[in-house]
Order: sequence, then structure tokens, then C-alpha cells
Amino acid sequence: MKLKDLAHKLGMSRTTVSRALNGHPEVSERTRERVIAVAASVGYRPNTMARHLATGRADAIGIICPPTAHDLGDPYFLEVVSGMTKAIECTNKDLIIASASNVDELRTYERMAEGRRVDGMIVTRTKLNDRRLQYLVKKGIPFVAYGRSILPGPYSWFDFDTEAGVRQAVERLVNLGHRRIALLNGPLELHFTTQARKGYIDAMAAAGLPVNARYMIEGTLSRASSYEAMTRILSCNPRPSAVIVDNPPCGAGAVRALVDAGVMLGSEMSIIVNGGLPPDTLMGYNFTILQWAVPHDVGVTIVELMLAVLNGKPPEKLHVLWQPSLEIGNSDGPCID
Repeated sequence: MKLKDLAHKLGMSRTTVSRALNGHPEVSERTRERVIAVAASVGYRPNTMARHLATGRADAIGIICPPTAHDLGDPYFLEVVSGMTKAIECTNKDLIIASASNVDELRTYERMAEGRRVDGMIVTRTKLNDRRLQYLVKKGIPFVAYGRSILPGPYSWFDFDTEAGVRQAVERLVNLGHRRIALLNGPLELHFTTQARKGYIDAMAAAGLPVNARYMIEGTLSRASSYEAMTRILSCNPRPSAVIVDNPPCGAGAVRALVDAGVMLGSEMSIIVNGGLPPDTLMGYNFTILQWAVPHDVGVTIVELMLAVLNGKPPEKLHVLWQPSLEIGNSDGPCID
């Protein structure tokens, strides 16, 4: 069925039907609902290319992940994307996930945005000085950042208060008697990892404890790199009695290193992981974690921010900062040395 046939069936002009299907504000809600209902009943599908040409919209939101991104192996992130997908489905838009090498990532943003393949972008793993955000702001391309940066321009973002969470973790370990506390950190070019380190250093200082550079290892975002980092921590003399890990994949690698070394979790070494652990880390074990939120809800919230940006709401008013909660398990306990 063509648009003119649908219009004839409804007894409306093609212009009115087209505007109703495309969500134009001048069409009443009652008319829009009637058009959508009849279109669904007769199986009408609009000509996507023609609609894009007429409206200038792609009806798609883009997200770019490097093919080696640790996000793709992170169950939490994949659930976030699932939440995004569900939220976008309700708007008759598509979520386009593209891959790009780290070298060519910015160029991929340029192709997707300037080629009008998408109406807006969701930017993940934000960096302190993020060229992607700088480019999108400069070009006036709508976007939402999953994380913050030091970018001065107005932009919309969703984030967790990692600094406050890690500070809370240090305070708990100090109250349990720990004085030698290590931190396994992701690459410091990422915003959330600098926040984790700041929370750690500030909390150690507040407790009157020295910060030992050997106890802070950065650059760990994978199981393999964190396994190696945890092995280095275990070789320190004196050895830390507790460790905080700032991301889930890193937590999985650290736990595996402790288990392989025969270290008893919660007694010989306390461990707290920011964001929890992948479910296959140690089946049936209850870890002490900084719980972020239900990942599906995170994805939905990010899409809601994206839609608000696309609808013209000032991006500087679209900031969401969620607080993590400390969930007590069996992986931390009183210091025994």
C-alpha cells in the first residue's frame, strides 16, 4: 500500500497522513493515533528513503565501539545496550552500532554524523580530553555522553559518581583495620578512572594513610591485564591486605589471580570491585561491590536524554549523576596482620 492509498482510506490528505506518521507537532494526538492505528491494521510501511529526504531525519541513533573495546566483553555494558535498544524501539528509531579502530574512531564519527546516517550519537568510555566530544560540540551534532570529561562546552551526559563510590570503599576497608590498600585502575586517560583514583587518594589522606605508588597500578581494563597487575600486587613486600578494583572485567582478572595464588578472599586479601563482577567470575560467591544500577535502566535513561536533546532541550540541563551503593559480601573482612 502506498501513502496515497492510506490517505484515501482515511479520508485525509497525503500531507496530513505523512505529518501524523512522522510526529509533526501540528497534528493533533487524536489524528495521529487514528492514522497510526489504521496504518498498522493495513500493514502500511512508509518508504524510509522518501521519509528521510522529506524530513531530513535519519530516525537512527549511533554508537561506535572499537572492535577491541573491552565493553564488548563486558556483560554489564551489553545489558546497557539492550536497554537502549528497548527504549529506542518504542520511538520507531533504530540503534546503529558501528565498529572502528582506535586510530580511525574519530573519522568514523565524522562519516556517520556528516553523512546524516544518524540524528544523534551516544559516546561511551569518555576521556578527560575527548576529541570525539569536542568534534560533536563544534559541529553542533546532538549527542549524549555515557560518562563525563573536562570539555567546557555544554553537552548532555549520564554518569556514576565513581569518586564517591571509591571513597566509600576505602572508608569501609579502613574501618575494618586495613592500612595497606591497593588500587587497580583503568587507563588514566578515561574520566571514570581518574575519578576512582581521586576518590582513593582523598580517602587515604583523610584517614591519615600514606599512598604507596607500588600499590596503584593503572591501565587495567581486561581480565588478562588485571591478572598480571594483581600478581604484581601480591609480590609487593609488604603486601597490601586489601585491594579496590575500578571496573568489572578487571575485577574478574584480579579475583582469578588471587584464587590461582591460593589467597583466601576476605581473610588473607579483601577485595571490593566497582560495578560488580561478571557472573562467571566465581560461581556462587558473594562479593563486596560498589553496585551501579540495573544496566537496563541505565540504557533507557541514556536514550531518554538523547531524545530530549533531539527535541531541543538545552543539553546543559540534561545531566544525570547516579550514586553507587556499597553492597556487602564475603570478599572483604577485618585485617589480620
